Amino acid sequence: MGFERARGRFFALTAERLAQRLIGCRLVRVLADGTRLSGVIVETEAYIGPEDACSHAAGGRRTARTETMFMRPGTAYVYFTYGMHHCVNVVCDREGHPAAVLLRALEPHDGVEAMRAVSTPGLKEHVLCSGPGRLCKAMAIDRTLDATDLTSSSAMWIERPQRRSVVTLINTPRIGVSGGGRDADPVASVWVRRALRWAAADSRSVSGGGGLNPGRR
Repeated sequence: MGFERARGRFFALTAERLAQRLIGCRLVRVLADGTRLSGVIVETEAYIGPEDACSHAAGGRRTARTETMFMRPGTAYVYFTYGMHHCVNVVCDREGHPAAVLLRALEPHDGVEAMRAVSTPGLKEHVLCSGPGRLCKAMAIDRTLDATDLTSSSAMWIERPQRRSVVTLINTPRIGVSGGGRDADPVASVWVRRALRWAAADSRSVSGGGGLNPGRR
């Protein structure tokens, strides 16, 4: 199956729609020495806008870190979390509206040995990009790629399949978002429980456990 680079209109969707559409697409990263790394996207999470209490831009919050989320669709939002991991998101919807899709897992394709060289020793191939932190480590994605224009960059982009196929998706609440617990804000708790994570049902590279609400794309 052939792939072609995704352009601007591809990303001008709500985060919920793009999170599903990205599954089966391919993330490509080209290193400074020309090494090509790539993997098929098999797991995503949607952060739908300022009303999303679990988003970095909840309530329209604009900081040096979140400013990228307000850029035009097709921009990469890369952040550092827990003092140890990078995560990569795809900004979507419309410029000025902070919505994005977190890429949670890939099935490695190009450059597997290069991924192994920078990943945790002993990981099996299907685990190399299983989880947002492992994904960024294996694909050499860090804050230097924040605000990258995925529609024109020669360092990182997304390719869409030229022919769409039917993929069985699992739909669950997002993983690891805060706001729950006995003393949680009721609004935040609602967003914690919302089913805004999607994963390819038949992929071994999906990072989380099982899921609910299988559906068809």
